[in-house]
Amino acid sequence: MPITLDDIQDAAERIAALVPQSPLRLSEWLSTPAANVHLKLEVVQPTCSYKIRGACNAVEQFSSSGAAGQRLVTASAGNHGRALAYAAALFDLPLTVFISAGAPRAKVDAIARSGAELVRCPDYDAAERAAKTFARDGGGVYISPYSHPDVIAGAGTIGLELAAQQSDLNTIVVPIGGGGLISGIAIAAKALLPDARVVGVEVAASCPFTRSLAAGHLVTIDVQPSLADGLTGNLDPDTLTLDIVRDLVDDIVVVEEDELRAALAGVVTNEHLVIEGAAAAGPAALLSGKIQATGNVAIILSGANVDRSVLADVLR
Repeated sequence: MPITLDDIQDAAERIAALVPQSPLRLSEWLSTPAANVHLKLEVVQPTCSYKIRGACNAVEQFSSSGAAGQRLVTASAGNHGRALAYAAALFDLPLTVFISAGAPRAKVDAIARSGAELVRCPDYDAAERAAKTFARDGGGVYISPYSHPDVIAGAGTIGLELAAQQSDLNTIVVPIGGGGLISGIAIAAKALLPDARVVGVEVAASCPFTRSLAAGHLVTIDVQPSLADGLTGNLDPDTLTLDIVRDLVDDIVVVEEDELRAALAGVVTNEHLVIEGAAAAGPAALLSGKIQATGNVAIILSGANVDRSVLADVLR
């Protein structure tokens, strides 16, 4: 395993002064007589998503290695770019973000406000290829939004918090894009919550893990548009996450667009929380019956960076 529990615990100490622990809140709306469903509120982070954990861990490590002033490079659908721009500004490091043209305005504007250089690309896959090429050609040091040990370890700090907040969890439900979040959580959970099942949720518009695990090897998929824009895109051929997910994640389910929309509207209406499409994946899996939950359940609400027009359309 390229990342260990020790790495995650070290990350938690490293980012403690930069990233607040997020609340775990009981949802009366989602709970049933058979299950107490709790929501892990990463939506309240300073950059409104869990991505700040991995970004701050990676940038702090990079800065402490003596690389002051060296440019960072990344690809992003929005949240990682925003989080890395926030962290880079804290450590006074230049950053170039290659970003999907379809990234929500809420995410793009926040990146620009942090002072990062933005390079628009047709889609996420193109952004990832361009960012890696730019870094390889001497433009800077590439930090993947999901396939980087420090990013995965940072995301895994959520697992440490879950173990402290609800030590008898039976199921942890995690949205899956590139797999960095569920990889980090699964590493921590399997060490600290060995009886808890870790269940991932992909969207039908982009489910590279479901397809790749079924095939027994990494496959390229035809990515379609989704309300959960942060979960779409093919996997980096060099990704660390496919093997981690294969080894440690108990199950992956796939939700449809209408299920995402209903779940997002339901969270806003019943929980009075603003979430983005990716964060609706877990509630969608539960509400649609694709996860049969019992006991204590934690659902990761991964982010809240949604454009006002999209939110208004869903609520209509």
